[in-house]
Amino acid sequence: MKTPDESSTHAPGELSAPVPGAAAHGGGTGPGKLVVKGGLGALAITALGAVIGAFVGASAYTAHYAKATSYLSDDPRACVNCHIMNDQYNAWSSSSHHSRATCNDCHVPHDSMLSKYMVKAEHGYRHSKGFTLNDFHEPIRMTPSSRDVVIDNCVRCHDAMTHEIRLAARPDGSSRGDATMGSGAVDCLHCHASVAHGSTR
Repeated sequence: MKTPDESSTHAPGELSAPVPGAAAHGGGTGPGKLVVKGGLGALAITALGAVIGAFVGASAYTAHYAKATSYLSDDPRACVNCHIMNDQYNAWSSSSHHSRATCNDCHVPHDSMLSKYMVKAEHGYRHSKGFTLNDFHEPIRMTPSSRDVVIDNCVRCHDAMTHEIRLAARPDGSSRGDATMGSGAVDCLHCHASVAHGSTR
């Protein structure tokens, strides 16, 4: 003879599962039984998969269209994936730095790989946001932190040449100071801003 549980009828696609308190209610499909509708569960999983798939697909297409992997290299041509950098790239191409320094030589830190790619990621996010929302300054300008990186790299390459100048400006020979030091720091770009990218506007 079938038990009440075995003889219970369920609609197609429904599963019954015991939950705490089932014994107290004597089994069956009344209180103490959880009825799961398999059709709705499968639909929810399918919808979730479609949303995730659409997001991954859109992200992959965007990364391919924007040539995202090119930013992992040191190739200056990666910088002109965004048309706004064309003037800077063309000016650098005809500058005295063209044969000696790439964009990354001047615009990212060189103390560690971590800091290098953290700055590249910050630049990428900020530039993408600015170009997408069209809220960047024209002509494009460096942030104070980016300017500090460039000046540090000026000193890194021209250390011996600028040693006496930096000692005269700062007793410790450093290239720059914090906001409380006033004009005591050496600002290479104050006089040499046109060296890498031509005259500024």
